[in-house]
Amino acid sequence: MFNKINELSSQARIMIAVVLALVFFIPYSYFYQPNSLENNATIVNNDMVKLESTPKAQDVALANVLPTNMSSEDSAIIATIEAEGFIYKIDKLGRIAIVELKEEKYHKDSKPLSLFSNDVASQTNPKILEIRFSDSVLNNQALNSPYSASANHLVLTDSPQSLTLTQELNGLKVQKVLTFYPNGYYKATIKIPQNYIYFVSPGMRPNVENDAYVFKGAIIKEADDTITTIEDGDAQGQLNFANAKILAAVDRYYTTLFFNDKGFNATILSNANEDPMPFIGGNGELVLEGYIGPKNYRLLESIDPFLTDVVEYGVITFFAKPLFLLLEKLYDFCGNWGWAIILLTLIVRIVLYPLTYKGMVSMQKLKELAPKMKELQQKYKGEPQKLQVHMMDLYKKHGANPMGGCLPLLLQIPVFFAIYRVLFNAIELKGADWLLWITDLSVMDPYFVLPILMGATMYLQQHLTPTAFNDPMQEKIFKFLPLIFTIFFVTFPSGLVLYWFVNNIFSILQQLLINKSLERKKAREIAEHKHKA
Repeated sequence: MFNKINELSSQARIMIAVVLALVFFIPYSYFYQPNSLENNATIVNNDMVKLESTPKAQDVALANVLPTNMSSEDSAIIATIEAEGFIYKIDKLGRIAIVELKEEKYHKDSKPLSLFSNDVASQTNPKILEIRFSDSVLNNQALNSPYSASANHLVLTDSPQSLTLTQELNGLKVQKVLTFYPNGYYKATIKIPQNYIYFVSPGMRPNVENDAYVFKGAIIKEADDTITTIEDGDAQGQLNFANAKILAAVDRYYTTLFFNDKGFNATILSNANEDPMPFIGGNGELVLEGYIGPKNYRLLESIDPFLTDVVEYGVITFFAKPLFLLLEKLYDFCGNWGWAIILLTLIVRIVLYPLTYKGMVSMQKLKELAPKMKELQQKYKGEPQKLQVHMMDLYKKHGANPMGGCLPLLLQIPVFFAIYRVLFNAIELKGADWLLWITDLSVMDPYFVLPILMGATMYLQQHLTPTAFNDPMQEKIFKFLPLIFTIFFVTFPSGLVLYWFVNNIFSILQQLLINKSLERKKAREIAEHKHKA
């Protein structure tokens, strides 16, 4: 067994590793789904610590104090804010408790999409603009005393409108002066006397998307541009950020966030599911800016360019973000996201062409050397060290590089995963059509046509690509790759499958050109050899 492994070429080992990575990665991404926040029915009932000075993020010991006798009357709606794209509903505790997106492409079951759950379990988590005090007695009063609203219905058109929420707590007046804009942006001024320590939340993350291979949780951007991400299930204890500029709760497509240029003291707590609960500390008047809605790159950029950091691509953000910006430019050029993906694929192929050409030449040489390699394997069977030495001599003599064919493959892996994250996370593709039956590039092909075409082109590409096998196991793996990829790509977003399908077509055309070029080169060499003879 070990001898068989040692006989594998470097190229085959890398390819096998890639296949195994995909085999384990893709099922985990799509079939393992973590528990939803809706399953959290545990109420945490600790007291906040009362402080005598301004709440500094590094020394505030904040705990989760929850209302113990909330009734349906307490959660009744006292104000509605309506714009062309959304509806916000504010409950009697002065919180934005309901957010619905009206745009048709966001609809679920032909109804406006609700970003937050309002079941019993969700009542244990903070909602948008919820205020909690460090004094436990005052906090209990605040979470059980109703607000009054200066207006009960605002309709936003081209200009912003304001609303004032007021709460009376035994002589203490709490005011929230809110100004709403038609694009989902709002300003909030919290007016509380100076001697009271309090905390206000942008709310928990939207509870819409539950895909495994996307980030869901909290994002904090500090003044020095440091970005911290805390994923659902990873929050433990208390984390403090003394000079944060963005505090966001996000899922795959949507976010609720606070931000300002001056910075604020942010705190992340953990609920019973170890999901992050975001808060901002205040003492006296606190001015915040906020946003609730889709993580549309251009919309976020129009509000404030640094808000685009909430569009999260993981460890490959540095590479994925420029790819998205390029894709966006291509969309501006052609006016269709499907054609933009095709143009992006073409650009990637052109950039990788020099390396691909060298790799194909190297693979052709290895194919020509295959008979001699088999002779060496038979001659030095059971002597792996001698076989390795003579193999290297053979490669050196004929100018072949066993790793040369791997380089294009290795380079395409980070490109593929970057494009995967871009196309999987881009809400811009939601409801975006391409051709015929492809009416939404963010979801799987309903008729499986693209995955089948992708598998077929991958099979054709295999037969055009010169490949030297040192072992039957290699040949079997390569033979079943198209089938394996077809099965796993069935559930992928059609935009991603479109990329891979078109990438295969370009690869086939490129391979045909390279094969003809190598044939002409070989014919010239034979002619020159005959001429010299």
